[in-house]
Amino acid sequence: MDYKVTITLIFAGFAVVEALSGRLLQRERSRWRDLWIELISGLVILVLTVPTIMWGGAALLEAVAPGSAGALRWLPLWAMFAILLVADDLTQYWWHRLSHSAPWLYNLHRAHHSAEYLSVRVVYRNNILYYAMMPGLWISAALVHAGFGAVYSLYIVLKMTVIIGAHSSAPWDAWLIGRPRLRPLLWVLERTISTPATHAAHHGRHAADGVTHYKGNYGNFLFLWDVIFGTAKITRRYPERYGLENIPDERWQTELLWPLVPSARRRETP
Repeated sequence: MDYKVTITLIFAGFAVVEALSGRLLQRERSRWRDLWIELISGLVILVLTVPTIMWGGAALLEAVAPGSAGALRWLPLWAMFAILLVADDLTQYWWHRLSHSAPWLYNLHRAHHSAEYLSVRVVYRNNILYYAMMPGLWISAALVHAGFGAVYSLYIVLKMTVIIGAHSSAPWDAWLIGRPRLRPLLWVLERTISTPATHAAHHGRHAADGVTHYKGNYGNFLFLWDVIFGTAKITRRYPERYGLENIPDERWQTELLWPLVPSARRRETP
């Protein structure tokens, strides 16, 4: 089965669970602006951005190194997987971390945090240029061209399963948190991959709530990067509120299309 189909089915599965528990539509906290941002950004990344990068990354590598197609297929599968963790996931950790410190880059990431809820709806919610400029996607495209295709299919399915689950409003780790005998397993998991609790802290609204960690918990697939680089916060709790604290609303068109649609106000980066 094609990895894109598999990821779509995984996303749909989480969405169904949210819908059955009444947590998908987020009627109390969602506005029409949220729907437009999520619909447009999701369609752009899936239909335009990723296919273009996969083609463009391969074309660029071939232009720089003619005959590079399949040149690294001799590598062991485990080595390919390890290389992807560094070339894609570690670079995304630093891209994400930079997005919370560089004002110009935060403008491309703000839409992901302006939602006042957490849900699978937020997974692809970003400015349309955020993913287009992400180094890890371009590197992954080049590696696939060089022979990583089969391993990349497994890697990206595992990564997106973790990311989708970490954004879900029906947190899977709550089941482990509520079972003391499984705490050792949870201890390992929450220091290895992103979990709903650790990622929810990154989306929290109030810094003083004891849970929110807006300037940390940047990991996407591996939370291990946060542990290694000192940006981890683990509480096994979820924030009561999500969104941006003490920051005025921005037009949804600006969040989605900046700098093509500039802001009407001067904005500080949180």
